[in-house]
Amino acid sequence: MNPTSVNPILNVTDFDASVAWFELLGWKNNFRWGEPSTTFGSVGAGEVEIFLCLDGQGGKGKGDNATTFDSPESQRADKGCWMSLWVEDVDAIHTLCIEKGIDVTQVPEDMPWGIREMHIRHPDGHVFRIGTRARPS
Repeated sequence: MNPTSVNPILNVTDFDASVAWFELLGWKNNFRWGEPSTTFGSVGAGEVEIFLCLDGQGGKGKGDNATTFDSPESQRADKGCWMSLWVEDVDAIHTLCIEKGIDVTQVPEDMPWGIREMHIRHPDGHVFRIGTRARPS
């Protein structure tokens, strides 16, 4: 097998609200499918695409946790998908998320494994680990 790309599929409660959430981050709606209302589609930014499925194809559910990385319990509390996104400047993304009211569950931090990383949470409990390779000190 030699895949050329991978597209996560997120189970969402409200397709339009999910697209709007991604649009806050600068993503675009790529396509919609389903009649009379959308049940499947995707959002994209650059070469990255994520599929959205209304009430199907995977788990979802937001936990009561305010953070997502301070304990094993907080890491398991949300029932959605976790994924990593690589960006040029994680601190700029953090500023954008704060301005747009996006649920930031971990502020940018230099991790011991050489990544500067933050976390945000989608309304359905999907967690995005957003990272930049840490600058050498």
